[in-house]
Amino acid sequence: MMAHYHYKIVQHDGGWAYMLNGTFSETFRSHDAALAAARRVVREQHTPGETTTIAYQDANGTWREERSEGGDRPEVDVQD
Repeated sequence: MMAHYHYKIVQHDGGWAYMLNGTFSETFRSHDAALAAARRVVREQHTPGETTTIAYQDANGTWREERSEGGDRPEVDVQD
């Protein structure tokens, strides 16, 4: 079963951010800027192709790296 993730646009640290599983992106000045950034991330995550190493921050704030197969892409969307 393919994983499905929902990014949410939220107010954060005096601005706006996109959030996934309790982890925030960098802070943007406007809601529209955070939404555009989240949509860009979603497009990138939908792009199949190369097997690569990805880095991400888990819910505990620890940075992790793992191998991502080129054709194994999650279902990802943005909830505004």
